[in-house]
Amino acid sequence: MSTKANEILNVIRPKRVIYAILIGLATASWMLYDNFDPKVFSNISWSWYSTFWIMMAIMMMMIRDLGYMIRIRVLSEGKISWRDSFDVIMLWEFASAVTPSVVGGSAVAVFFINKEGINMGRSSAIVLITALMDELFFVIMVPLVFLIVGQSNLFPLAMQKSFFGMTLNIKGIFWTSYTIILIYVVSISYALLFKPRGFKALLLKVFKLPFLRRWRVKALETGNEIIIASKEIRNQSFAYWFKAISATFFSWTARYWVVNCLIMAFIAVDGHFLIYARQLVMWIIMLISPTPGGSGIAEFAFSGFLKEFSGGLDVPLAVLWRLISYYPYLFIGVIVLPRWLKKVYSR
Repeated sequence: MSTKANEILNVIRPKRVIYAILIGLATASWMLYDNFDPKVFSNISWSWYSTFWIMMAIMMMMIRDLGYMIRIRVLSEGKISWRDSFDVIMLWEFASAVTPSVVGGSAVAVFFINKEGINMGRSSAIVLITALMDELFFVIMVPLVFLIVGQSNLFPLAMQKSFFGMTLNIKGIFWTSYTIILIYVVSISYALLFKPRGFKALLLKVFKLPFLRRWRVKALETGNEIIIASKEIRNQSFAYWFKAISATFFSWTARYWVVNCLIMAFIAVDGHFLIYARQLVMWIIMLISPTPGGSGIAEFAFSGFLKEFSGGLDVPLAVLWRLISYYPYLFIGVIVLPRWLKKVYSR
């Protein structure tokens, strides 16, 4: 097996899976203990209605993955089959689940796509474009939800908490994250469409600074990837971009509807778009999570942002949400990875 493959396997080694599970379970256990209210649990009545909406939540996750599979087939121009696209997406999600949210699974995704028969330059371009499209979703949707919902409804008071005498400024964290995303989208889009070589030269100049010099090699790699990606995308048709962007919005919308379906399973609520909007804010903040797959941070954020819609069930719903939307990828990845490695190295 190649040195590169060993580096990738080191990133997604079993120890990381254990860490992710332990962090999530510890956080969930503490939250359940700290917020346990027998009266709230005694009011839960399980019915076929509950079963239906939980099944719909699971269906939303399947639709989300289907959207990602469609996108990767579009970006590879059909060179990755449906079966192989399933493997790539599951392994990509597995890598994202065992690495910090701020890092993500993009680095190993290039390796997965390359091993499906796509050359390294095109693989890098596909991963770069998918990341750009995901960030574009946030850039477009944030102004839209602000116009519809309004800023005062997006930041719940439950998230304004004090720790050791310091108040958690959730608005400040959100706007900082959104500004970083916006700068990323604008700069990478400009580089891809107009000045890829100029952008590379600018990166190298910036990373000559003493405190950034240690990352200069990574900056060089990024510059090269942007030049390659620019060549790949400049001649693509409108249909190519429309399909890829539509699949991106399709996937993210399905991801958010998971929570709406879970709440509907136990509580009759209005204001579903507000729930959707709160999740948008929540995810932008979670993008800078230092824990694997946002473990611990995600449960806390869910409880804070969606508490008022949960009828007191915010913590159990947060745990159920993670059981449906996060932990399955850890187990699927462990199952798929050995079989996939055997497949690609036997070719």
